[in-house]
Amino acid sequence: MTNRLNLPGIEWRRVSPKYVWVDLSSSAVGALILLAASCLPAVISGFAAWWSLPIAVFVIVVLVLAFIPRRVRAIGFQLRDDDLLFRRGLLFQRFVSVPYGRMQLIDITRGPVSRIVGLSDLHFVTAAASSSVAIPGLPVAIAEELRDQLVALAETRRAGL
Repeated sequence: MTNRLNLPGIEWRRVSPKYVWVDLSSSAVGALILLAASCLPAVISGFAAWWSLPIAVFVIVVLVLAFIPRRVRAIGFQLRDDDLLFRRGLLFQRFVSVPYGRMQLIDITRGPVSRIVGLSDLHFVTAAASSSVAIPGLPVAIAEELRDQLVALAETRRAGL
C-alpha cells in the first residue's frame, strides 16, 4: 500500500527560508508583550516570589523562538492531480487537502514585515466554513504564478461539476 502523503516522485515544495525572519519578528513582538505583562504582578505587589513568573515566561519564549526555524522548515505543499496538499506543524501536524474544483477564492496577502523581505501569503477559500488554508512565506513571483496556475486548475475542475 502506497503512503498517500509521501507519493514517490513528488517532492514537498517548501516556503522561503526568509520566512523565518517574518515568523521570528511577529513572535518576538508577542513575546515582549507577554513578558511585560508577566512582570506586572511582581512590580505591583513588590513580592519577590512573583518574579518566578516572568522567568518562567522568558524560558518558554526562548524555547518557542528556538523552534521557529524548524517549524518553518516543516511547512510544505504538493500540487497533486486532483488537489493541493498542505502540511505544517512539528508536534501537532496538520495535513489539509484542498480539491481544485472546490477553490472559490485564491488571495495573496503581504504584511509589512513580509513586504520588507519580499514574501507573500497565499490564502485559499472554499465553500466549507472551516477550510482556511494559507501557505505563508512564498516569494511574490512564485505566489502570483501559483495563484494563476491554481485559478486555471480550479476553473477546469469546476467545469466538470
